[in-house]
Amino acid sequence: MNLKEQLTQYKPYNDREAVDQKEILRYLMTFDNLLTRENEQAHFTASAWVVNKKRTKVLMAYHNIYQSWSWVGGHTDGDTDLLHVAFKETQEETGLTNLTAISKEIYSIEILEVPAHIKKDKPIAKHLHLNLTYLIEADEDELTSIKPDENSGVEWKELDDAVMACSEAEMKVIYQKLNQKLKRYAKK
Repeated sequence: MNLKEQLTQYKPYNDREAVDQKEILRYLMTFDNLLTRENEQAHFTASAWVVNKKRTKVLMAYHNIYQSWSWVGGHTDGDTDLLHVAFKETQEETGLTNLTAISKEIYSIEILEVPAHIKKDKPIAKHLHLNLTYLIEADEDELTSIKPDENSGVEWKELDDAVMACSEAEMKVIYQKLNQKLKRYAKK
């Protein structure tokens, strides 16, 4: 199933996701270079909400640019399989290798405003991330590692603590939504 089909079939969780879904589909109909950073206005990213087997904790990384605890993920860089991107980014940013997709379906969608910043001594203009999030399970006993050019900490946090540890107001709202949606996948 291609990206447009996946997005079209996705059932929005709330009104915000419904608006974002419509807008992302509009971008797909308008631009042909959304899978690379070539499009400096908006491009696709994939994130992972990495939970432990009991689904009581989430793995967070301390993001160097935003100076905040956050999920893991990154740019697609031309890859059309965004679940693959979420796995790759999780491995790169946390060192974890024993990962399982709880579902291969999109877990959440967001349009994220990225402020202008400097990355690797290069100025990056303000732009949008058309983000797809995937729900991934990992073993919390597996050894983690940081990716020094992106993060300076990787920690398992209780679900509510993960939201509280984030210093970005708009991301807290997203993380709360991800935790609420997780109830659908609760272990019994």
